[in-house]
Amino acid sequence: MSRTLHELLGEAIAHLDALHRHLERGTIDDETVADAVSLRLASMIETLQRGATELTTDLFGDEWSVIWAMRNRIAHGYAWIDIATVRATVSEDLPAVEATLRALLEKTASDES
Repeated sequence: MSRTLHELLGEAIAHLDALHRHLERGTIDDETVADAVSLRLASMIETLQRGATELTTDLFGDEWSVIWAMRNRIAHGYAWIDIATVRATVSEDLPAVEATLRALLEKTASDES
C-alpha cells in the first residue's frame, strides 16, 4: 500500500520534530547531537523522496538536487561529513523547508477532511 501525501508529510515532520528535540539537548558541536541531527535530516529527505515529484522537484524546484545531495553526503560519506555544512543547513536552509512542509501538511489535512 502506498502512503498518501499527507502521511509522508507527517513522517517528514516527525523527523524534523525529533531533530529539534536533539538540538534541545546540545549544539551540533557535540558529536552525539551532530550524529542524531544528521541522521534525522537524511531520514526526512528520504521520506520526501518517496513522495515522488509532489514532494521533490514540484515543491522545491531546482533546489531539490541540492537537498538530495545533502542526504547523499550523510548517507554515503558520513564519516567525512562536514559538520559545518550540517550546521549551516540546519540554521540557514531548514527553516524555509520546514515552513513549506508544515504549510503543505496543514493543507493536505484540510483536503482529506
